[in-house]
Amino acid sequence: MKILLSFLQDNGGQPHAIPAYRFWTYYIKNGIEEAGMQWAEIPGLDWAAGLVPYENDPALQRWQQQAWEKTINYIKANRRQIDICLCYLYPKQIDTGAIKQIKAMGVPCVNFYCDNVRSFTKLPLQFKVFDLVWVPEFEALHLYQTARVPHVNLPMPMWVDPKYRHFNEQETDIISFIGSRDDLRAQLLADAITRGLPIQIRGNGWNDTNEPAAQQLSPKPSSKIKNQFNLLRNAGIKVFVAYHFQRNKKVMPANIPVENIFEKPGFDEYIRLSRESMVTLGINRVPTFNTFGKDIITYSRLRDLEAPMLGACYLTEYTAGLSQLYELGTDMETYTNADELVYKCRELIASKNKRKELRMKGQQRALNSHSIPQSLQLIKTRLFS
Repeated sequence: MKILLSFLQDNGGQPHAIPAYRFWTYYIKNGIEEAGMQWAEIPGLDWAAGLVPYENDPALQRWQQQAWEKTINYIKANRRQIDICLCYLYPKQIDTGAIKQIKAMGVPCVNFYCDNVRSFTKLPLQFKVFDLVWVPEFEALHLYQTARVPHVNLPMPMWVDPKYRHFNEQETDIISFIGSRDDLRAQLLADAITRGLPIQIRGNGWNDTNEPAAQQLSPKPSSKIKNQFNLLRNAGIKVFVAYHFQRNKKVMPANIPVENIFEKPGFDEYIRLSRESMVTLGINRVPTFNTFGKDIITYSRLRDLEAPMLGACYLTEYTAGLSQLYELGTDMETYTNADELVYKCRELIASKNKRKELRMKGQQRALNSHSIPQSLQLIKTRLFS
């Protein structure tokens, strides 16, 4: 199968002021090649640039016109080398008219989207134009079912180098969490540390020396007013009010001792810690600014694929989606609160055999059942059967 990719990449230019996105292209390209399939990209087309302007901004309209005109021309010139178009596009990047033209040329269009739970209470109309939407979050399926959008529930597209796919006997005595800081994660980890669990924490935001952005100047008042106006116009009054309600809510400070915070790891150290920590922790709760609800939102994350694929002894926060991917208690362990996190972690510390079982079975399950080649084959079958 020959795949035209419209994933988020900037073709080697300067990074945009948006959340990280390059890892997706690394994973999906390697996964396509491992599947024995081929991928192509449109030369010089910066898909990530479409995330920078606000909706209804003339700059976004100009980008859409240029990007989709270039896309259609490329497909016309290379039609025989394209079986499907696989995208990772946010709603504001989508030109439904252009996608209809692509479909009229006989090229099915599939969109991958991975922030459904956090982003939407109702699906955007733009998603209805696709032949299929790749939905990794089990917790988001009701949104697609309600909107009657064609979709398929497949794992996050995670790929690890084959050199890390063997069972690793080497183990340290570290209990580690690697991930960026937010208030929900900080409070949970602080609670577990207070109960005596010696967790080592690494990632952006935990150590001020890792965060030069914290020293940046505040936006100009005119920029703030423009941002607030765009939020109100694009999200609506309910989300606008909810955003400010959540943003201004007082949060209990999380008291994490400095001795539990370590430097952000480089790539090799990240892999080593994931594979060799006695227990590797995952946290699946996420902050959200678009609801008034007090309940914590959780959904299965990319780390729930990556850590097992690397052979981690993995203990992560329970979500309904995990039971669709793994045999819990055999492939990985889960917790629902700080007390259970501490209890399960101490159980694992006390049992080398249990840790070995989780490493072996979790890795086998993730690599054998949740790989990108398998997902692509299922998409191919769904589109062409």
